[in-house]
Amino acid sequence: MSIRVLVNGALGRMGSEVVRTLKGNDKFNLVGTCGRSDDLVASIQHSQAEVVVDFTNADVVFENTQKILKAGARPVIGTTGLLLPQVETLQKMAKAEQIGGIIAPNCALGGVLMMKYATQWIKYFPNAEIIELHHDGKLDAPSGTALRTAQAMSALRTKVPEMKSERVLVEGARGADVEGIHVHSVRLPGLVAHQEIIFGGMDETLTVRHDSISRRCFMPGVMLACEKVLALKELVYGLENIIE
Repeated sequence: MSIRVLVNGALGRMGSEVVRTLKGNDKFNLVGTCGRSDDLVASIQHSQAEVVVDFTNADVVFENTQKILKAGARPVIGTTGLLLPQVETLQKMAKAEQIGGIIAPNCALGGVLMMKYATQWIKYFPNAEIIELHHDGKLDAPSGTALRTAQAMSALRTKVPEMKSERVLVEGARGADVEGIHVHSVRLPGLVAHQEIIFGGMDETLTVRHDSISRRCFMPGVMLACEKVLALKELVYGLENIIE
């Protein structure tokens, strides 16, 4: 039996791509779409959606996720901009409602694998910095992917490097400090979504980079999340946590 999915933010660039992909996949049944003027809770209840994919914006995603959980559907959140305290609040709510979900700051499988293995490399290369590059229409900085990557790396870093005293001539020149890891944000037309992590060691560096060429690259990860979410009993933060 196909999985009943509703897409919130269906008229946006990512949302419309999700709609097209769902329509071409026999595993899923697209039972509804929502935009800004629609009642999300009513739409979920009317369509009897099992899963709700949200690609809206950072201003409303926290409230949207609460509505999805209260309506009894399983959220797959691709919208970035959620802060860690908000994620923790939503996880507590999901636990209370006894329903699973996925918050995925990055749905591109290559980007997810980068995050997953960066947490292993940081154990051997504790000196690392992140550069994230996005199109000039992206509103949040750093990106959700960069924040999630830095948080995950910091949590598993066994040694915190001692940095020399810096003389910063222009505020912000060293980027944002995310739990001890510097993150640099670039916004330019012509870009889609890109991330680079540079690890530094004794007389060597290790650089890994992921490039999203178009928004279609996020679709396999979104479909994977829609399929896997039905078996979850908690709100998982990061698609890397459901990839074997």
